[in-house]
Amino acid sequence: MQIGVGLTDAEPGSVQGLYLVVADLEAARAELADRGVDVGEIRHKAPPDTWQGDFEPGADPEHRDYASFGEFTYPDGNAWTLQERGFRPS
Repeated sequence: MQIGVGLTDAEPGSVQGLYLVVADLEAARAELADRGVDVGEIRHKAPPDTWQGDFEPGADPEHRDYASFGEFTYPDGNAWTLQERGFRPS
C-alpha cells in the first residue's frame, strides 16, 4: 500500500473494495478510532460458514478467519473493509 501525492491518476474517493486484513479486528478498530478514524461497528457473518446468511453485531465469537468485518472511509472517500484473519489476542 502506498499513500502519497501524485502516485496515481485516479480521482479522489474513486477507490472502493479495499481490504485491510488484521489479526485482531477489535484492537485494530480501537486503534483507528483512537487516531480519529470513523470506523463502523464490527459485525460478523451469520451463519459463519456461508455467504448466504446475514450479519450479526460484534466479532465472530470463535474469531474464525474472514468472518468479521468493519468499514471506514478516508476523508477523500476511498472505502476500506477491515477483516479478521489469524486471530491473536493483543
